[in-house]
Amino acid sequence: MDDNTPAIAFSKVTFSYPNGKALFQDLSLELNSGEFYLVRGPSGSGKSTFLRLINRLEEPSNGHLLFAGHPLTSYSPPLLRRKILYIQQTPTSVETTVRKNLLLAFSFKNNRDLTPPGDDILRSRLDNFLLNDIHLDTQASTLSVGQLQRLCFIRGLLLNPKVLLLDEPASALDEESARIVEETAERMCVESGLTVLMVSHRTFRPGRVRHKVLQIVKGQIELLT
Repeated sequence: MDDNTPAIAFSKVTFSYPNGKALFQDLSLELNSGEFYLVRGPSGSGKSTFLRLINRLEEPSNGHLLFAGHPLTSYSPPLLRRKILYIQQTPTSVETTVRKNLLLAFSFKNNRDLTPPGDDILRSRLDNFLLNDIHLDTQASTLSVGQLQRLCFIRGLLLNPKVLLLDEPASALDEESARIVEETAERMCVESGLTVLMVSHRTFRPGRVRHKVLQIVKGQIELLT
């Protein structure tokens, strides 16, 4: 992707609910690669929908979106969602070990070109997220919601996404663990050029990034710096 090509671009995007009420109307917006964006707005303003449009979990009623200069529709959904990773507020897991949960995406047919990381890498990632007391052979069903949230975050990052969509990623975490999640997103933005969009009601105190704010107001988005 050319340095001048936006990571994500909205072009006259309208999104309407099934009842016909428009949430976004003729929305045009460019999001630069390697930037850290906080998504703000009142309850019901469409923050989660905005993120879900970016990796086609929702489809616009009109207009289109681009990723790396190409229409979202030109990518297969599995590849798109590997490149544009969405971490939702409610963590999801399967009833098996922590190891198999972390490696779940590598078992999918569409990811057969990826090499699964070894136990040493998995162990390091768990330790970095303050999951030192969780063993790889531990059953994921025994973890708390906060631990599962961190597990899902690690699982997604193992795919090396280009864009990270975080929908209240720290809602179930204590202060220390929440800050670990935020600091990891910051570090990857700075060191790996990851584009980050984060919805959060927490007070965000960045340590490494100069973030921008996307304020959703009546179906439009104001970029605040």
